[in-house]
Amino acid sequence: MDKNVLKKYAIWARRELIVRVGQRATLYGVTEEDYGDVSAESINGRILSDIEKKQRKALIAQIRKKGYEEVIEEVAYTWFNRFLALRFMEVNGYLPDRVRIFTDSDNRFQPQILNEAIDLEIDGLDMEKVYTYKDANQTDELYKYLLVVQCNALNAVLPGMFQKIEDYTELLLPDKLLLEGSVIERMIALIPEEDWKDAVQIIGWMYQYYNSEKKDEVFAALKKNVKITKENIPAATQLFTPDWIVRYMVENSLGRLWLEGHPNEELRTNWKYYLEEAEQEPEVEAELAKIRAEYARLTPEDIRCIDPCQGSGHILVYMFDVLMQIYESYGYTTQEAVASIVKNNIYGLDIDERAAQLSYFAVMMKACQYDKRFLKRKDEYGKPKVSQPKVYAIQESNDVDSHVLEYFCNGNAELKEAMEIIMEEMHDAKEYGSIITVTEQNWDMIYARFEEIKEDISIHKEGALELLPLVQVAQSLAQKYDIICTNPPYMNGSGMSPKLLKYIQNNFTNEKADIYACFIRKALNMIHKSRYAALITMETWMFIASMEKMRNITLDNSTIINLVHMPYLGKGGTSLGINFGTVTFVLLKENILPYFAEYNYLRYYECDNEGVPNKFPIKNERQCHTGQNIYKCIPGCPIAYWVSSELGSAFKHPKISEKSISDGQIKTGNNEKYLRFIWEVPANCIGKKQKWVFIAKGGSFRRWYGNIEYVIDWSETARTHYHKDHVARISPEYIWFREGVSWNHVTSIERFAARYLPDNMLFETAAPSIFFEDRETLFWVIGYLNTYVSEKILKLLNPTMCTNVGDITSQPLIFGDDVIRIKGSSLVKSAIELSKNDWDSFETSWDFQQHPLILFASFSRQEMETDAKKHIQDMNYIEDAFTRWSNECYLRFTQLKSNEEELNRIFIDIYGLQDELTPEVEDKDVTVRKADLQRDIKSLISYAVGCMFGRYSLDKEGLIFAGGRMEDKFSYYSGTFADTQDYQLDGKYTLGELGSKFYYMPIEGKKALECWKVDADNIIPITDDEYFEDDIVEKFIAFIRTVYGEKTLEENLKFIADALGGKGQPREVIRNYFLNDFYKDHCKIYQKRPIYWLFDSGKKNGFKCLIYMHRYEPDTIARIRTDYVHEQQSRYRTAIADLEQRIANAGTSERVKLNKSLKKIQEQADELHTYEEKIHHLADQMIAIDLDDGVKHNYEIFKDVLAKIK
Repeated sequence: MDKNVLKKYAIWARRELIVRVGQRATLYGVTEEDYGDVSAESINGRILSDIEKKQRKALIAQIRKKGYEEVIEEVAYTWFNRFLALRFMEVNGYLPDRVRIFTDSDNRFQPQILNEAIDLEIDGLDMEKVYTYKDANQTDELYKYLLVVQCNALNAVLPGMFQKIEDYTELLLPDKLLLEGSVIERMIALIPEEDWKDAVQIIGWMYQYYNSEKKDEVFAALKKNVKITKENIPAATQLFTPDWIVRYMVENSLGRLWLEGHPNEELRTNWKYYLEEAEQEPEVEAELAKIRAEYARLTPEDIRCIDPCQGSGHILVYMFDVLMQIYESYGYTTQEAVASIVKNNIYGLDIDERAAQLSYFAVMMKACQYDKRFLKRKDEYGKPKVSQPKVYAIQESNDVDSHVLEYFCNGNAELKEAMEIIMEEMHDAKEYGSIITVTEQNWDMIYARFEEIKEDISIHKEGALELLPLVQVAQSLAQKYDIICTNPPYMNGSGMSPKLLKYIQNNFTNEKADIYACFIRKALNMIHKSRYAALITMETWMFIASMEKMRNITLDNSTIINLVHMPYLGKGGTSLGINFGTVTFVLLKENILPYFAEYNYLRYYECDNEGVPNKFPIKNERQCHTGQNIYKCIPGCPIAYWVSSELGSAFKHPKISEKSISDGQIKTGNNEKYLRFIWEVPANCIGKKQKWVFIAKGGSFRRWYGNIEYVIDWSETARTHYHKDHVARISPEYIWFREGVSWNHVTSIERFAARYLPDNMLFETAAPSIFFEDRETLFWVIGYLNTYVSEKILKLLNPTMCTNVGDITSQPLIFGDDVIRIKGSSLVKSAIELSKNDWDSFETSWDFQQHPLILFASFSRQEMETDAKKHIQDMNYIEDAFTRWSNECYLRFTQLKSNEEELNRIFIDIYGLQDELTPEVEDKDVTVRKADLQRDIKSLISYAVGCMFGRYSLDKEGLIFAGGRMEDKFSYYSGTFADTQDYQLDGKYTLGELGSKFYYMPIEGKKALECWKVDADNIIPITDDEYFEDDIVEKFIAFIRTVYGEKTLEENLKFIADALGGKGQPREVIRNYFLNDFYKDHCKIYQKRPIYWLFDSGKKNGFKCLIYMHRYEPDTIARIRTDYVHEQQSRYRTAIADLEQRIANAGTSERVKLNKSLKKIQEQADELHTYEEKIHHLADQMIAIDLDDGVKHNYEIFKDVLAKIK
């Protein structure tokens, strides 16, 4: 079965059916905007038949009630369901008359029902209509008629799937079903016949895939704070349960119930996912023996099973299989077993009408699989006599007419009281689903009244009989069961409608974190004592703090029999194909201590491509037998089944919370407005007493120090907002700007990283932090949190991807003796320093000083300049600098790794976990960087660009200019006589250098021309040739020459070019890098918030230039246009004229080359002409920007002339 094919088909079929159904509605004058006269006799000149008028009125009534979109969607899926059902039945030979609806006997799209139309014997078939259609050659209309008649005939045996089609559903049956490309033809062509053969699973997959696009729409709306309505809950929460998990749940609940009362090795060997019970203590065995004696008294007919969230019926179908094995082992014939299972054993409920249809159909088809004549049995009068399963769609009492109810109760006070309770409890039932509580009633009395009404004559008779499904659902919810197996919906409070949220808050106080938790409690309430509930849910109930009370209550009132934990590890997926962890488990509704349950742990790499375990049980380090009484010894009562006795004893020690301070977090309520990267805003506005202050906000996996990338608006206005806004919040002042330890709220499941939080920072929700009264405890805790001991305990307390303050402060804190503490603190301080040195080696760090390939150059710039005898001019190679930098990185890396391993040894010994943990650290987990030639050369180029713009300088370390006035940091050299008079024309400087304009940092003892020259106009062109004197490649070459000297220039340029990986001469490679890749790298390094902006005419490279955002002025764009764009246009015109003249005089072979050059330059000129018009429009506006608004806002203003950020 190719699920990709199923998915593509189902998604396409939904779209296609919605369109086709909508077209049929339009044919009858019904559109989303209007539906005209309800009682219209004709539409667009076409006279309507009496049936059409009736159906049209019904359609309009439904649209008034539910809305146009909902009704069209409903009709579309109704026909989709019917097409699936008919196809399944024809392939498997389950149609009562065995005449194929869609294909012939060779599976060709030539419907047998058409070919044999005049010989058909289907109830309700009007042969006169058949002949009329055939005589008029109206094949499409005949086929639609036969399809409707066949569906109506099947109502007699499958009423839950084929309701009588006498309303608007028939009216909206799509046209042209026999054409190639129709929904039916595509179903036949794309899905092999083999996939339909006794594989009811196909129905479930089709249901999930049909809903997948609707699910995406619902979640897209949820991001815009549109809550999930009751109509959309099925689409939002549907998730097909994999077959192996269904088998695990059913075999270990229903199968276990039977085997423990009726041991049968043959049955046991049939159940691949049945888990044997662990050896128990004698007192537990005694309790179990009493329960098993009770089970032994059960007969197969006694076992009542339900799936209250049945979906498409996958669980019910396998329940049927297991029940068949139980019945046959008990001596029943196949026919007897099938009849009894349908009548006595299986119950199903779902909030979704279409799911209930499919689930009902799946159960009935399973009955047909075992008993081929199941649908063909008749009573003594020759009418169909087919048992019907108790599989229902949840109904609600909202629209029950009071007169109908009064008629139903017929003056019977007891009946009236019962029905009023049902009406009250079933109100809004479609909002709440199976979690509602319904009181037991005298059901025999109520059903007896229905039998009376069938023989009665009243205007309310039809309405009263329509109460039957409501009563059936109420009874299903009220009665107790022996087995419940289900995959409940997953939805937290943020997605719930107000009604559902209020109901859950009022009725499920301890389970309100997610609706699936409500179903865990409901499952235990729905079963008898000493019976089994099997579920698959998210894993969060096992660990998160908000469900601690729910865990305690569940453990107090039930016993975990076995459990399979399937975490999401941040990669590789899960068995359900979803990116969050799940768990499937079986509970016994009785607390038996100390019962040792079997636990299995299943990771993605222990499954095949379909998510099925390679072996079962799953043999790995976490497979174990654990008594649940140990969980209450651990803070938060997590279901940490893998805990050892040694680790458990650690919790006798004081917790970190007893030494730490934690008191709230900052949340802006609007990060786009109040948070910036540190490089976006003016540097002189950052600091404790400034508008912007540093704030910790998650980041990459990094230990010890770093991820200092954000600032927060800390102005008085902003802080007032944090205090008063209903979404925002602010931490108390006493923990502002305080040394602490911080970590990412969303972390890797495999590894945890804690970092030192400096005292010039705040922290927000993405980076929870805690504080201590003394520094030595702080450093001890940072050290502990970065060890394997803490990781192991953290996974025990909460093995999800979110780490909260409580997960840290609940950990036991054990101090060593004074010698150990001094040693440990020293190692931690060293690790922090090593990590800080690494972090500050890269230019996005606030404390970045100088590029390491300059810092580690053989000779400094000063040494080069004072080398009067030129002894070292030919010795300064970038390659040597990189070697030294690489050694530095290696030493730092190995030292940090050594520190971490020693800290692991210290804490493993202190916590007594020598048998469970080893201290060795893998290289991939050491979070300082090794040297990387290409990365480091690219960063050298980036640093050079920063020096060109004045962000950095070769004359002074650190960040020089990032907003404000250039004159406050630099002097200006204008190239006038006044500036040049101090220089003698002795050949040291050219006239061009003397006449240039630039900014420079005044250095004592140096003249302007001896200082590093910063670009004067904040515009550096990037073109495919050296068109401008301030060409970026020439500036870069000047940078390399200045730093490393003239004599090694060519070797150094070649080294750079080789590192970049380009082909051609070094200058060509470097130019191509600036043209094609520099800006992509810059945007990546600066996380899509670039500080150098690329003005770009387009793909032909007609013109590009960089500006530095912090030096932008309102006239910058005007200067780009007049000083650069116009000059480039003039060059193109000259070049084009020259090429045209040369072409006219050239020979054939030369003319080809020249024409190619002409074409390129003409394209660049045309591109630049269009670009000039765009830039002209912006230049005239003289737009000012506010750096505080950040890159995203300001970049958007000029997006038409800037390169796209990728």
